[in-house]
Amino acid sequence: MKVGIVGTGNMGGILMEAFLESGAISPSDLNVANRTRAKAEKFKKKFQDITIYNEPANLIKDSDVIFICVKPLDIYDLLKSSQSCFTQDKCIVSITSPISVEQIESLVDCSCMRVIPSITNRALSGVSLFSYGSRCTKEWQDAIWKLLSTISTPVIINENITRVSSDIVSCGPAFFTYLTRKFIQGAVSETEIDESTATILASEMLIGLGELLKKEIYTLAALQEKVCVKGGITGEGISAMEANLGELFHELFRATHKKFEEDLEETKKQFGL
Repeated sequence: MKVGIVGTGNMGGILMEAFLESGAISPSDLNVANRTRAKAEKFKKKFQDITIYNEPANLIKDSDVIFICVKPLDIYDLLKSSQSCFTQDKCIVSITSPISVEQIESLVDCSCMRVIPSITNRALSGVSLFSYGSRCTKEWQDAIWKLLSTISTPVIINENITRVSSDIVSCGPAFFTYLTRKFIQGAVSETEIDESTATILASEMLIGLGELLKKEIYTLAALQEKVCVKGGITGEGISAMEANLGELFHELFRATHKKFEEDLEETKKQFGL
C-alpha cells in the first residue's frame, strides 16, 4: 500500500515519523508533499527512500491512501484542484475536526474518513479518533484501522462529540502540559527547589501516573483516594485546588467549542453544506 501525506507540519510530520519508526510503513512506500518543499526535504535526510512531490496531484495519483494534513480552510481548494485524481479505488483520510466526512464526500468519489491523531501517537501511544464516510469500503476501514493501531488506540466517535473528543485526545496534551508547567512554577516560587529538579520530578511523576492507568492498577477516582489521606497534606492541596480552580475546565470547553463553531461556519461557506 502506497501512503501519501500532504502537509508535513506538526501533525503530518508526527504521523510520518510514527509510521516509519514503528515499521508500519517502509520509507519506499511513503509519498510526501508540502507547500514548502524544504520542510519535506528535512525528513528525507532521515528517511532517504521516501518520495517527495512538488504537486499534490501527482502524489495523489501515485498513492493508494492520502492523508490530508493541511489547514482546514486549505482542504477545499486542495480537493477541488485535484478532484479527478481521487479515483474510486483510493481513500482520503482527513485529520482535521472542522471538516466533516460528508463535506469531503461531496467533492470526491473515493472512500473517505476522518482520523484525528494526537501528539502522543509520536510515542506510539494515545488515541486516534475515527469517523467513516457513507461510501467508505470495509476494506479501507480495516486497512486504516490496522495502520493506526500500530501507533495508537483507534476509537470510533460520533459526529456530535467530535470537538470534545478532540479536545481531550488531541488538545489535551497541551492543556495538561500547561498545567504541569504552572505546577512546577508554583513549586519553584514557593519553595527552595530549582526548576530543573522540579521538572524532572514532575515529568517522572506523570510517566508513573500514566503507567498506573495503563496497567489498570487504579481508576482515576481510586488513585486520588489512595494518595489523598483524609486530614493529610495531600487533602490540604486538593482543598486549595477546589477553592481556586472554579469554572476553569468549563470555560476551557466553552472556549474551544466557540472557536469550533466559528471554524464550522467558514468551512460551510466553502463546501455549501
